[in-house]
Amino acid sequence: MIRTGVIGYGLGGLAFHAPLVDAVPELELAAIATSRADQVHERYPDVTVTNADALLADPSIELVVVTTPNDTHVPLARRALEAGKHVVIDKPFATNVADGEGLVALAREKGLIASAFHNRRWDGDFLTVRKLLDSGVLGEVMLAELRWDRFRPALAQAWKEDPEAGAGILADLGPHLIDQALQLFGAPEAVCGDIAVQREGGRTDDYFEITLFYGERRVTLSAGRLFVTPRPRFWLHGTKADFAKHGLDPQEPRVKDGARYTDPGVGDEDAQFHGTLTHADGRSEIVATETGDYRGFYAGIARAIAEGGSAPVRGEDAVLGLRIAELARESAKTGRRLAL
Repeated sequence: MIRTGVIGYGLGGLAFHAPLVDAVPELELAAIATSRADQVHERYPDVTVTNADALLADPSIELVVVTTPNDTHVPLARRALEAGKHVVIDKPFATNVADGEGLVALAREKGLIASAFHNRRWDGDFLTVRKLLDSGVLGEVMLAELRWDRFRPALAQAWKEDPEAGAGILADLGPHLIDQALQLFGAPEAVCGDIAVQREGGRTDDYFEITLFYGERRVTLSAGRLFVTPRPRFWLHGTKADFAKHGLDPQEPRVKDGARYTDPGVGDEDAQFHGTLTHADGRSEIVATETGDYRGFYAGIARAIAEGGSAPVRGEDAVLGLRIAELARESAKTGRRLAL
């Protein structure tokens, strides 16, 4: 098995990385770097709790997962790569394109994997949308809307409200939405962005809307923290049909509530959240949501390490997403559409 160390045990380590590594047979959750030893040992009594320096110095650790505040991702990932270890980095991969490119180059030089945790490729709703697009039932999609709305008017604590730490909703949810758009439609020709701070006293962006241009097709990505009633998570408008889907993948909340990724049905969505396909002639039908399974990401990482293949999410994919986010920020400042 591939001995794996996780640096950080906040939401990312608790609900995603530690339980996913533990759920993939080819990986061994060997160590977690955190000050929350009691919390770790409550769930993983045999896992070593240590600090980042000791974890990175451990020669038995082959894979390091970085799930710490955004501005620490690149320094920790660089240290892991310099120590000869493969690395998975929670989103955002980096806080700017130049640093992201530097990590990709270093990993290539070392013959190691540097992957971004874009787990939302394994969301049930995303898998459903991709299946519908592949089937052709929608016709040619001329407008796709990918949104992630929350109602969180209160300001968060500490670094999550610090613009110097690379925080903000574009850095938080933008990587997921941008990556999903790239997977569904490829790289756009141009980008236009609108980014704002809407909450009273806010210091980091808490709303964005980005339009990606593909000839006559438009793909809109948006997220905000002041939506009492969320808009559809996916809303695709095609020449033959529309598809609207509300709700979020259930894996994260179920694992936070104590489930394990290996539990039967943990990725099955309740029927009340299934999407609606509306045909051009007015007929409508409910489309059952595919089963999501985030284990696919780490199973792919394990295969890539064992067999020398490509990671399920390449560092280059993450850098392209960072480039689009940077263009969106520049567009929001200048009011111009910018070519990619």
